[in-house]
Amino acid sequence: MTEYKQLTSNGSPDGMFTAGPVSEKDFFTWEALIQGPEDTPFEGGLFLAKLTFPNDYPLSPFKMKFDPPLLHPNIYADGNVCISILHTGVDRTGYEQASERWSPVQSVEKVLLSVISMLAEPNLESGANIDCCKLYREDKPEYERRVRRMVKQQLGIPVDDAEETPEKEK
Repeated sequence: MTEYKQLTSNGSPDGMFTAGPVSEKDFFTWEALIQGPEDTPFEGGLFLAKLTFPNDYPLSPFKMKFDPPLLHPNIYADGNVCISILHTGVDRTGYEQASERWSPVQSVEKVLLSVISMLAEPNLESGANIDCCKLYREDKPEYERRVRRMVKQQLGIPVDDAEETPEKEK
């Protein structure tokens, strides 16, 4: 409740997102609407995510899932977000530092800002969608084309297949 009050009174930086409970009867399920970061293939998009809070929040992090799912190396095909700030415990692989992982001092705002940053700069070392990671590494222009197409489709903008075909294929 406290975080919700802070978000509604302060707003998000640059209006990049809004977030709040789906219902006043359930403060454990929120929706967030995230604006695609500028100068990325996500620019111009508006993306809906569901935040599901555990009963022991803020001791444990919430889960975040985009619906519909986004094409992104750090988002599973089902829409679930994979980002260090939402991970708990000790990283047995030694990849993530403790300071990058969840702690009770984190907030919805910090997580959403981290996710927006992640949209702009994927972490290919810790991919959730392996096929997407491979596409990003091997053919970034095609990855960006597909993301721009996805953004248009989610906004209900007609997509012209001829316009979307890369020059090398024409």
